[in-house]
Amino acid sequence: MPQEVLIVPKRDTFGKAAIRDLKKSGMIPAVVYGLKEPPVAIAISPKAVARVLASDAGMNSVMFLQREGTDIKRHVIIKDLQRDPITSRLRHVDFMRVDMTLKVRVKVPVRLVGTPIGVKAMGGVLDFAHREIEIECLPSIIPAHIDVDISNLAVGDSIRFEQLTLVPNIIFTGDAHQVVCSVHGKAAEEEVVAAPVVAAVEPEVVKKGKKEDKK
Repeated sequence: MPQEVLIVPKRDTFGKAAIRDLKKSGMIPAVVYGLKEPPVAIAISPKAVARVLASDAGMNSVMFLQREGTDIKRHVIIKDLQRDPITSRLRHVDFMRVDMTLKVRVKVPVRLVGTPIGVKAMGGVLDFAHREIEIECLPSIIPAHIDVDISNLAVGDSIRFEQLTLVPNIIFTGDAHQVVCSVHGKAAEEEVVAAPVVAAVEPEVVKKGKKEDKK
């Protein structure tokens, strides 16, 4: 697995003014933590992070972070991201230190392969309920995604996590009974029969006039 080396400076100043200065220099704040060591505040280029996210492994890419001006390099993976809610630009990155000899727990995308027979031939609808799977394995064998063949799914069929076949040395750690995907029949449109509207007829009121006085 190719491992990118990202050279990062340590961050010694904090607060809104410091973050503004970082942005002006084309950097964003980040932190490195894990392996029972103190967290370290760093700065990093959002373009470098975007390049890692665009790779096959995405957030689960194992890379080196090298402290600027030193030979110190640590294996890390991206644990969390913060984005601007309006522009979607990266605002902050959490990196987690990893030991290549110790297992890590990560979430990996699920990729559906094929077209279900229930959709293609029976007019059904595919429901992709869970798009990630939580696994545990060594950092060196984290898969980019887990492929699930759905071609044989008929209407009414489903696939649960416990039915997935994982490669050796990768353990599923989530709820095994959760449904990954299923095929449902199209809901029949309910005919709305309008009830006849019966207009309320007010009883005719006959006004009796005064009797004519007899002359």
